[in-house]
Amino acid sequence: MSKIKITQVKSGIDRPENQKRTLTALGLRKINSTVEVEATPQIQGMVRTVNHLVKVEEVKS
Repeated sequence: MSKIKITQVKSGIDRPENQKRTLTALGLRKINSTVEVEATPQIQGMVRTVNHLVKVEEVKS
């Protein structure tokens, strides 16, 4: 599987509860925090839920 790098660029404050929990489940806690995860269908669905709060980059291996 390919990997993606997800960086939080906007705050989760004043967002619906499901978006806050999705950020936490992805491992993002603060603005500019970054995680590198496998690009599974489950992760891609989570990214789609919070796509306006994060920046996604494909990791070259």
